[in-house]
Amino acid sequence: MPLSLKTAWRLRRTPIEKLGVDASPAPSGLVISLTSIESRLARLDLTIRSLLAQDMAATKVMLWLHHSLKAKLPAKLLALVGQRFEIHYSNETCSHRKLVETLRLNFEQTVVTCDDDVMYPTDWLRRLVDAHIAFPNCIVAHECREINYDEQGKLQPYSQWNSATPNSSKANTLAIGYGGVLYPPKALPVQVLDKAEYDRLAPRADDLWFKAMSLLNGTQVRRTENCRPKPVPVIASQGVSLKKHNVREDGNVIQWQALDKHFNLKAKIVGGNNGDRVK
Repeated sequence: MPLSLKTAWRLRRTPIEKLGVDASPAPSGLVISLTSIESRLARLDLTIRSLLAQDMAATKVMLWLHHSLKAKLPAKLLALVGQRFEIHYSNETCSHRKLVETLRLNFEQTVVTCDDDVMYPTDWLRRLVDAHIAFPNCIVAHECREINYDEQGKLQPYSQWNSATPNSSKANTLAIGYGGVLYPPKALPVQVLDKAEYDRLAPRADDLWFKAMSLLNGTQVRRTENCRPKPVPVIASQGVSLKKHNVREDGNVIQWQALDKHFNLKAKIVGGNNGDRVK
């Protein structure tokens, strides 16, 4: 049986009240925040179940959806709503809402973001928190790439943004959302909430917007040391995604160039890559 089917079967077979029943508590106030779209609602319960089944329990899991989806939620997703899982609604139409809407509610809290089309291993959150404890002022992520410029200072295609080394941090380290990203309090400036700017500069690349904000704030991004195993994809959930535009069509490069031009980010990256720090 494929791992994705085996994982889905195990998660749906577990009674709701047994999900994470023996979990230890995460640091006080830590929340998991994510968003989704209509085409993924039918299987979204699998991602949520995997988050509730963690061996370290977040204070709550917060799902942000567009208001238009309120009457379209499947029963198996609604059945999970309770003290540990909440569904919130937003007018935002972009993926940035998974972080910005939660920060708008409380800018002081620790937020872990994740994607909606994978199932997370039971120790996924614990490994992020372990890295956070070791590096409390850093943004930590299980998956990272490095935004690369050539010797002449030209931005390289996304295919040449190499995977970052585990337990490393450079000025060009970019957290990749699907692996899970932990943002400590005030890791990003209040400017991260500026809808007009992210809609104009990086409307389809929340990862790049959050990276730009971390550079402006002088916050390091670090890949975790214990970054495996990877999440398991949910079957038939990835037909609609930003990957075609951002990766295959190099939309990431176009949007990073817009951010770079507006905020002069290359100077922070090229000047900060000699060591293990952002500034």
